[in-house]
Amino acid sequence: GLNDISVKGLANKTGNERFAYDSYRRFIQMFSDVVMGLEKNKFEYVLEKIKESKHLKYDFELTANDLMEVIEVYKAFYKENLGQSFPQDPRVQLKLAIEAVFKSWDNPRAIYYRRMNDIPYDWGTAVNVQSMVFGNMGDTSGTGVAFTRNPANGTKEVYGEYLINAQGEDVVAGIRTPEAISKLAQDLPSAYDEFIKISNILEKHYKDMQDMEFTIEEGKLYFLQTRNGKRTAQAALQIACDMVDEGLITPKEAIKRLDAKALEQLLHPKFDETSLKNATKIGSALPASPGAAAGKIYFTASAAKEAHKRKEKVILVRLETSPEDIEGMHIAQGTLTARGGMTSHAAVVARGIGTCCISGCSQMEIDEENKVFTLGGHTFNEGDYLSLDGTKGDIYLGNIKTVPASIDGNFGRIMAWADSFRKLEIRTNADTINDAKMAKEFGAQGIGLCRSEHMFFQEQRIHNMRKMILARNEAERINALKALLEYQREDYIGLYTIMNGLPVTVRLIDPPLHEFLPKEDSQIELLARDMNMSVEEIHYQCDLLKEENPMMGHRGCRLAVTYPEIARMQARAIIEAAIYVKNSSKIEVTPEIMIPLIGEIKELQYVKTEVVNEITKVLEENNIDNIDYKIGTMIEVPRAALLADEIASEAEFFSFGTNDLTQMTFGLSRDDSAKFLDSYYSKKIYESDPFSRLDEHGVGKLVEMAVLKGRSIRKDIKLGICGEHGGDPSSIAFCHKLGLTYVSCSPYRVPIARLAAAQAALEE
Repeated sequence: GLNDISVKGLANKTGNERFAYDSYRRFIQMFSDVVMGLEKNKFEYVLEKIKESKHLKYDFELTANDLMEVIEVYKAFYKENLGQSFPQDPRVQLKLAIEAVFKSWDNPRAIYYRRMNDIPYDWGTAVNVQSMVFGNMGDTSGTGVAFTRNPANGTKEVYGEYLINAQGEDVVAGIRTPEAISKLAQDLPSAYDEFIKISNILEKHYKDMQDMEFTIEEGKLYFLQTRNGKRTAQAALQIACDMVDEGLITPKEAIKRLDAKALEQLLHPKFDETSLKNATKIGSALPASPGAAAGKIYFTASAAKEAHKRKEKVILVRLETSPEDIEGMHIAQGTLTARGGMTSHAAVVARGIGTCCISGCSQMEIDEENKVFTLGGHTFNEGDYLSLDGTKGDIYLGNIKTVPASIDGNFGRIMAWADSFRKLEIRTNADTINDAKMAKEFGAQGIGLCRSEHMFFQEQRIHNMRKMILARNEAERINALKALLEYQREDYIGLYTIMNGLPVTVRLIDPPLHEFLPKEDSQIELLARDMNMSVEEIHYQCDLLKEENPMMGHRGCRLAVTYPEIARMQARAIIEAAIYVKNSSKIEVTPEIMIPLIGEIKELQYVKTEVVNEITKVLEENNIDNIDYKIGTMIEVPRAALLADEIASEAEFFSFGTNDLTQMTFGLSRDDSAKFLDSYYSKKIYESDPFSRLDEHGVGKLVEMAVLKGRSIRKDIKLGICGEHGGDPSSIAFCHKLGLTYVSCSPYRVPIARLAAAQAALEE
């Protein structure tokens, strides 16, 4: 509404010429930025130059005449950049402002925010038109932002900042240092008393911590808005527990209002705030696994391991990771990849082991052979320091100090409340003893997915695995399998012991065999010597095993059909370990053997027969009449979902592998889709990443169909989900609705799943 004429009327009405022209200056600057898209910084530059010429430091030191000069420069700058004069008609100003709000719904930040918070595009946005109050009318005016409790730690205290003789943007702009809200009691005591009184009323009314914006205009207090305040995970737990203790809310209400995803903040290291302020950000990519990490860059798993032996902290940098990199990822503080999405190999492994990962950094130019990469105008060589924020996806120069996660008693109270409400069991995806221990500490009720292939990536184990894969005949293969049997049995004994009678689901080897094969010359030469083969023969065999489309290739149950001796070895290890633990520790174990990638009942029948026959042999050898075990399958091929009733006649449980089920249903590669998904989000084709949030409309229909068909044949069939979606709150709510038995997720997501399952039950 301000223009060249009305500004004079405002000056006359208020008797405050400086205030009127300051308001007009602010309006032109904000309108140009928010409505017309001119950069705010350019206006700030003009303002700073004028202040310098007059030897002034602060905006409020500018006189009315100074501000008139600023306005003329602003209007000239507006016309020069937009080819038209600053609009003088208030109706035109209002129309353009309203259009700007509606257009903001489609800007990249809004699209990203909706995807992050599961907000549908079709909700749309609204425009509020309201009268203005002014905090820049002199020393009895001011503006501020405050919370009814501390948003950083949850302490019950009014927390906020304000400025005298200022408008709202001044508080956040950083040009002037705001005062603590407590000083308002000295500057304007009556306004402060009223502010405290109304703050208490608002918190009691909304029964939650409030984030409030206020303005004082010539001594009169106005509340501009209040909303439930954003807070750290630590503060969220503290506030929820305190409000229950104060009788303001019930445990049910406390559980319903918490953000399950935010719990990850509590479980991973983070950067020291002071060190982070001085850090230089050089790039960003996908926040694939949360936490903070700093260390020296290494480009191969073997180099990372050597550095780890020297007690160095390591950041593993790869074009993309493969199963061969797992040991390097285990010892690294964090992983950075140039390729891959939120459910790429690097992302899935990092989340499973609880380390930070940033994936799909396409701005990075990497030369793995020469051990160098460039990013953000900087060149990095092996041994240089790098810092990663896997929670936000930000990449920083140098070695930023990290601080460990801290979990207090409030966490235990919240989890106990959640467990009392939820119906879904929460299991974990765990392949190592450390994973299982961590998950159990976080409250996992068993292992829903043990990826047996992940047990082979230690140096000697991978060597023996390669000897088995490259064996020239069945006799050589069976001989190599004897060493692998020892490893498998030892690992299962460890997992069964830690889980102490809780269910353990072991998936037979799933990935195509070429993923285990060596790439480095030194490893190929060692293998050639040990197998009495030439290097050329090893190269030839490795080339033969390479696949054009490995996701749909020779993997899963297809390996067991081709090489049944592998499945027999794994079945023997699983049962021998169960017998050992029962005899030595008196722990009753009921192993669940999962046969992956079934698409045809005859596949399941064939592999199941091999497994059962081997188990029978083991029981006879040990003079045992019987041991409880279950044989089930992973539903990850759409055909298996369509024929789930047939498959249920042989399978005692289904575990939905939603990573591959999503890939095969959409026809999308989860590693390559990151290259184009941003275009799909911006064009409203997809609203969320189908690999992070379960697609209920398509993939979900297959899951629902398989649940109904499976139960129609086997009423007591155990049903679970073990893909990445098992740790996503919206996907967990869908699993609850379908009546699944359990969800299984990475260890660090177990608390998230416990809380999300409780929220799903309460929402119902």
